[in-house]
Amino acid sequence: MSALPDPPPPGLRERKKIKLRRAVRTEALRLFEMQGYESTTVEQIAEAAETSTTTFYRYFPTKEDVVLGSDASAMFEPVMATRPSDEPLSATIRAALSAVVAAAEADREQTLARMRLIANVPALEARYAGQERRSVDLMARLLAGRTGRPADDYQVELVAFVLVAVLFTATRRWAADPDANPLATLTDQALTTIEPLLTALEPPRRR
Repeated sequence: MSALPDPPPPGLRERKKIKLRRAVRTEALRLFEMQGYESTTVEQIAEAAETSTTTFYRYFPTKEDVVLGSDASAMFEPVMATRPSDEPLSATIRAALSAVVAAAEADREQTLARMRLIANVPALEARYAGQERRSVDLMARLLAGRTGRPADDYQVELVAFVLVAVLFTATRRWAADPDANPLATLTDQALTTIEPLLTALEPPRRR
């Protein structure tokens, strides 16, 4: 079984967008820590990032999205799309989660700052809970695509909930005590525990 080639690196225009998005988020998190989330305005963030409020809203529809929008989480679906179609589901999920975790740990300070804000700002915590529900829907769709089952299949929905719980719970535990265990260790332990559930979703020919 041969792996598919890695996707091409982003072009110059896309790299500029990524750089600006990161600059805006960096300045936002700095201001939130310095003067508080509620006291910081979009105008202050845009000025600190040397951009306009129009550009800010192009990248982040609301102030909350500066904290909640995760570049790491957005990697999950593209990574799954590059995996061989006949690869065991557990290996596919492990590869996708590993990419997400590696990105989060590489951007450790921003990730931890975001998680601290989510834990301490009620509006962000409420929106984060909503993200979990949307993540379950996305995961169910991705699992359906890999297994040939419908997205509303009972087992697919159950496993989708479990996988999202793995990522969100591991991230919360890591953020609460980042020196206790690496995020990669926490997610790996959880995936090993639930691997039989992933195997059960496989088409019979792949088990």
